Amino acid sequence: MQPTADIGLVGLAVMGENLVLNMESHGYTVAVFNRTTSKVDEFVGGRGAGKKIVGTHSPAELVASLKSPRKIMIMVKAGKPVDDVIAEFLPLLSPGDILIDGGNSQFPDSTRRTKDLKEKGILYIGTGVSGGEEGALKGPSIMPGGNPEAWPAVKPIFQAIAAKVSDGSPCCDWVGPEGAGHFVKMVHNGIEYGDMQLICEAYDLMKRLLGLSAQEMSDVFARWNTGVLDSYLIEITRDILGYVDPETNQPLVDNILDTAGQKGTGKWTVVSAMDTGTPLTLISEAVFSRCLSAQKDQRVHASKILSGPKPTYTGDKAQLIDDIEQALYAAKIVSYAQGYELIESMAKETGWKFNKSGIALMWRGGCIIRSRFLGNIKEAFDRDGNLPNLMLDPFFKSALEKASDGWRRVAALAVTQGIAAPAMTTALAYFDGYRSERLPANLLQAQRDYFGAHTYERLDKARGQFFHTNWTGRGGNTSSSTYNV
Repeated sequence: MQPTADIGLVGLAVMGENLVLNMESHGYTVAVFNRTTSKVDEFVGGRGAGKKIVGTHSPAELVASLKSPRKIMIMVKAGKPVDDVIAEFLPLLSPGDILIDGGNSQFPDSTRRTKDLKEKGILYIGTGVSGGEEGALKGPSIMPGGNPEAWPAVKPIFQAIAAKVSDGSPCCDWVGPEGAGHFVKMVHNGIEYGDMQLICEAYDLMKRLLGLSAQEMSDVFARWNTGVLDSYLIEITRDILGYVDPETNQPLVDNILDTAGQKGTGKWTVVSAMDTGTPLTLISEAVFSRCLSAQKDQRVHASKILSGPKPTYTGDKAQLIDDIEQALYAAKIVSYAQGYELIESMAKETGWKFNKSGIALMWRGGCIIRSRFLGNIKEAFDRDGNLPNLMLDPFFKSALEKASDGWRRVAALAVTQGIAAPAMTTALAYFDGYRSERLPANLLQAQRDYFGAHTYERLDKARGQFFHTNWTGRGGNTSSSTYNV
């Protein structure tokens, strides 16, 4: 077979198919392979008919169709399926060829694969791809990491197919070595969890406190989408709330079961935060909220046993809607501040150097969390690339101060009215904790020293000196070694 294809793609599910069509529309010839080969024929004869797409029926045939250095993008389920595809193709490749994992892999897997394949002379890229079906077809956000030697060969293709912001800049650039690309995609997905949970809490407050109809709430979200909350998720929420089920002639959202699933990236984000000691409170609550929603049968049972306030509100309806908007915006700032703090923690742990402004640019278009707000984040890190926390930037400091009163009123109302708003309220708790010069951890350290001789530092002594007190008179003066897990 004469090599004619610029890039190959393995895995013709929704994302794979649409990425192929995107690449082809930008002038690239793409070879495709799928383990179920009938899908290859269906795609080439269907959506791919008449296009520069080469259908292949075996790994060997795909490899033979590719120009050198061969570039093969893997779009299969994360975990063992990716390793299986790599094992299948590896004997057919030559030094300098490039394997690209575009699925939602865990970043430690991408680090492992980058190192293992480098020893065999094969270049590896683990890249996050965000934007769903429409993004894959029309322009996703792409977050590549791995072996930097592979980037020049892949860069023209990726930046051509990526979403573009208003000045034409592509929402794609090199993120860093090893698993850095999939790590940043994981953080993106964690922030996505937070954004979605915050929006759901805003919806719940308006529905249960104000009794707004789905269409009335659609109108509210439409208005919010013209202001500081302008984003893809606010936009689709507007559309969802305005959608009428043709079967019932009622809002479809009202007839959808209230149990949410997850594919694992939110959980991985929380685990990474625990591993690095990063207070990722809002995203953690968003993940746990999905877990709680899945306990539908228990919640139905508990609702008949456990009592609480019956939500009632007699105040100014328009004012409360404005307050909810401010609470949503302020909590969103906290969510992104925490996400970027996790990125900084990982940079310190691994030595990976992240361009925080560049990451905001990659997220401004194509991806699920794309929003006007990300332009403000880019500007914040352009002003100060070493900004320790997004909340300390003058723009976001001012925004939080402006939103504070409404945010606090909403949080208090949710608590007193018995409406769960875990993401909004934990965001406020984090904000208040972060701005506190002194927290009650002094008592916590005393407790640890009392029962476990874990020692403590003193305000009147230099940092790094540790002390133990024989609190009971029976414990002696021996203390435990000082450590952090």
